[in-house]
Amino acid sequence: MAKAALTPKVPSPYEVMGARIQKIINSPAAQKAKHALLHRLPDEPEAAWAQILEEIGETDNVTVAHRDDGGVELFWVVPKED
Repeated sequence: MAKAALTPKVPSPYEVMGARIQKIINSPAAQKAKHALLHRLPDEPEAAWAQILEEIGETDNVTVAHRDDGGVELFWVVPKED
């Protein structure tokens, strides 16, 4: 019996955007500054962008600041361990 060819799952626009944003946030410069500047790319859906920003905004110790140019700044603090 032949095995069915496994087709790789194509990531959703939300997943692609999430991976891009995660890469920005995890960059050494952003981690050092505890700050990241994000912009939605023209081909990224506004609904996915809004969902990601909402989810980021619900994260403890993270501040989301909307800029006049459409960008978003993220600021975070790392709580000290007891």
